[in-house]
Amino acid sequence: MLIEETSLPGVLHLTPRVFGDDRGYFVETYSQSKLAAAGMDATFVQDNESSSQPGVVRGLHYQHPNDQGKLVRVISGAILDVAVDIRPGSPTFGQWLGYELSGTNKQQLWVPPGFAHGFSVLGDESAVIAYKCTAFYAPDCEHTIAWDDPQLGVDWRVKTPILSDKDQSGICLRDLPKSDLPAYG
Repeated sequence: MLIEETSLPGVLHLTPRVFGDDRGYFVETYSQSKLAAAGMDATFVQDNESSSQPGVVRGLHYQHPNDQGKLVRVISGAILDVAVDIRPGSPTFGQWLGYELSGTNKQQLWVPPGFAHGFSVLGDESAVIAYKCTAFYAPDCEHTIAWDDPQLGVDWRVKTPILSDKDQSGICLRDLPKSDLPAYG
């Protein structure tokens, strides 16, 4: 497994080795020891799977308190997976990055606690997304940052986004009270 650091410290991009032949393929999607060697010390408590149709944008979501890290992969279809540093005082506060994850490339993104997460479904096929979480879902701790926050300027690569009511009513990062944001350091 190739594990690469990204422009946002703590966020990792993973490319597993795929062993395939005319019968199909095998891929190791998670190895605690390999990820720990790359600096990711996480204990996962919950696995989730979701499906979204083409054009859907989900996010930007995070939990605080009860901060949650996510190891995200795509089973089928393709997404632009986005992480945003939302830790006041961080040198990369307000910066985002995005990677195309797909059922074909088998790549993954580690979005650690302290980052907001979202994705858009690319192409003409629905996407099935699977992710491991370091904290249980806690609706009372969930926050939504505006997907179209002009200061963040995320390029979702979707012309006409399909949004949930929750995502349509997200708040700009600059308008969130610091008490609702995770600490840096």
